[in-house]
Amino acid sequence: MVLKGVNNRWCRGRRPLDRGAGTDRDGGRTDGSIGHALTLAPAPGGRELSDGCTLLPMSAKKSLLWSASAGLAGITGLAAHDVLQKKHSLLRAFPVVGHGRYFVETIGPELRQYIVASNDEERPFSRDQRSYIYSAAKGVNTYFGFGTDNDIEHLEGYPVIKHRTFTGDAPDTAAAHGSHDDATLPCAKVLGAARGRRKAFRPHSIVNVSAMSYGSLSAQAIRALNGGAAAAGCLHNTGEGGLSDHHRQGGDLILQIGTAYFGCRDSDGRFDLDKLVALTESAPVRAIEVKLSQGAKPGLGGVLPAAKVTPEIARIRGIPEGEDCISPSRHTAFHDVDSMLDWVELVADATGLPVGIKSAVGDMTFWEHLAEQMTGGDRGVDFVTVDGGEGGTGAAPLVFSDSVSMPFRAGFTRVYSVFARAGLTDRIVFVGSGKLGLPDNAMVAFALGADMLNVAREAMLAIGCLQTQKCHTGHCPTGVATQNRWLARSLDPELKAGRTASYISTLRRDLLKVAEATGVLHPALIDCDDIEIFFGQSSSRSLRDVAGYEAGWGQPSRADRDELARIMAELGDESPAPAQIPTGEDAQQEA
Repeated sequence: MVLKGVNNRWCRGRRPLDRGAGTDRDGGRTDGSIGHALTLAPAPGGRELSDGCTLLPMSAKKSLLWSASAGLAGITGLAAHDVLQKKHSLLRAFPVVGHGRYFVETIGPELRQYIVASNDEERPFSRDQRSYIYSAAKGVNTYFGFGTDNDIEHLEGYPVIKHRTFTGDAPDTAAAHGSHDDATLPCAKVLGAARGRRKAFRPHSIVNVSAMSYGSLSAQAIRALNGGAAAAGCLHNTGEGGLSDHHRQGGDLILQIGTAYFGCRDSDGRFDLDKLVALTESAPVRAIEVKLSQGAKPGLGGVLPAAKVTPEIARIRGIPEGEDCISPSRHTAFHDVDSMLDWVELVADATGLPVGIKSAVGDMTFWEHLAEQMTGGDRGVDFVTVDGGEGGTGAAPLVFSDSVSMPFRAGFTRVYSVFARAGLTDRIVFVGSGKLGLPDNAMVAFALGADMLNVAREAMLAIGCLQTQKCHTGHCPTGVATQNRWLARSLDPELKAGRTASYISTLRRDLLKVAEATGVLHPALIDCDDIEIFFGQSSSRSLRDVAGYEAGWGQPSRADRDELARIMAELGDESPAPAQIPTGEDAQQEA
């Protein structure tokens, strides 16, 4: 753009004074619009020329020249480096500009997440799924308008929950739609009652926080999850990394014991029963979970580098400070099903707590042997947590994440079937985990026979996770999965505890809404015949047919259903009291 009345040359150091009307150099009238003369005044330190421009002072010229020279030298140096290096062919062929490709690659996940991907396209959690969790955590409207984004006409294996027009049993509508803030949904079975454990109890919540260790998650994240579990009245699994001070925010705990026996080991890394008993008595531990494997990395051990073994981690885990810590891929306290059951009974007798196992599903020989040896009734586990291969809170090699262990629906179905054929399902509490913190997935799990659900990544999303998938790098931008103090400080445990509780309560309310639609009093009472699996528009099969279940499989016993109906009726009153849910010795007597 050429300014009338000003020579077309580079002028610096000028300050516009007025865009109003005036007279130009040719005697014409100006009106302040674009294309007319600007009245200018010399900048401080400048000298006005006869043509209307001001010369820059010598110091400013030198500064500008040095800046340009430095920039040019930097670009030249970078170009030389790119041409001479041999690591990246792209940069050798396209020096300097080739870096743009790596920059775009770096921000690719963010571009796809916020710009490119559709609402139901992303994995592991789509934008719609994350929006539901975020809204539930913040206590805002979780409804979606204008219909589904899912391509339900063409998706393979799409579950459809069948509502009933008429029914004699259904939850109270007010309770299902948020009249009761606690949305209490107790477990259909009493944990530990079948084997007469001294501290058997009926869990108050069918949705609980899954195993995530301190060390994998920040201290602030663990505090938020435990505080939220306390507020929501659910259980919080410690993960195999030990029971830390951050787990002691009021929430009831499931103590997980892994292959390294953190927190209950001797100086040689062997299991120490006395330390376990002391540990369980020092905190509100309600049950013990023996981790055999997990969906993210089944059958894979690990190494905690010496640099990460801080004084706090060393104290919590009972390991030497500043030394590499090895987590074996298998347990050393037992070596087969027979010795495992002896060890389980030893731990249960010493602590009085229910004891269960957690495992991903691969070779079925283990499960068949377990059911066979539990048939006699003198030994057994109190609960079984089946972790789906789609689980993702443990960083793992890509092949383990993608291809090792079965996804939840396939794995759980096979495990449940083994125990159902042996007539043992009424004596075991079945827990499912692996992307089950969404109402549709949860209802399928309950129909298949799950008594409770554990949520992990969903709980992480509730306290601020953005699914940037940087968990394994230690650079989680929201302070959830990191030990970086600067990043972790951004997470407010008190605020996020409220969001954890809100998410869990909202999920339970939504499960109660679906139960109301299907005509059952409790989500655990939904039947396999209430869900149909569609394969595009070509065919569909009932979930019972797909799973290969016999009649009655996937349902609690008649006695458990009757007791659950009584409890739900009491909770449907105007002033439900959690104390009405049988716990401890009362629960054993009623079971």
